Amino acid sequence: MLQISHLGCHKGDRLLFSDVSFELKPGEWLHLQGDNGSGKTSLLRLVSGLAAHSIGHITWNGPPPDAETTPPSRADMRAHVVYVGHQLALKDDLSAFENLQTHAQINAQTVDDSQTMDALAQLGLRGREHLAVQVLSQGQKRRAALARLLVSTAPLWLLDEPFVALDTKACDRLTHLINQHIDRGGMVLLTSHQAVTFTGQGHAYRLAA
Repeated sequence: MLQISHLGCHKGDRLLFSDVSFELKPGEWLHLQGDNGSGKTSLLRLVSGLAAHSIGHITWNGPPPDAETTPPSRADMRAHVVYVGHQLALKDDLSAFENLQTHAQINAQTVDDSQTMDALAQLGLRGREHLAVQVLSQGQKRRAALARLLVSTAPLWLLDEPFVALDTKACDRLTHLINQHIDRGGMVLLTSHQAVTFTGQGHAYRLAA
């Protein structure tokens, strides 16, 4: 279970959001909402462990945040989440196959060739696995990044505008994969400018400074 308690975030001298509190349990999803610049991406990066927080608490499967306990480290958080950001973090000179295996190695995951090929095929990239990312369309690049979800065992998926640049078929495929993850007891925290509906218990949380 993910617990967020009284979380705040500054960008320079500007307060993006404050006093953010919510819980996300296995089999649940949360749609993070807010105006452009409200800090949705910043919150996802805090939860992912890619950025450090100084206001509030982020707790993973632990005691309540106000208990006398050592908070989880950023490394601990990264072990429980897989993050696909608005910036896709793909190397243009590598293929989708190479990007996926490189990402797995960086995160100390063991992923064999067949798993890599299967993940890319499920995202509609069969036949394009070994093309350099720089020749792929924006939608294909996003699908290459989303394939990380399928080779990760992390229970929490953090998705920043995952449906951007995807066609209807790819959106349906991603929705199906998210539903499968939730049905298996996974959790999803996402941002999206479009309305979303998945299986399981869903929530919406709107950020405000």
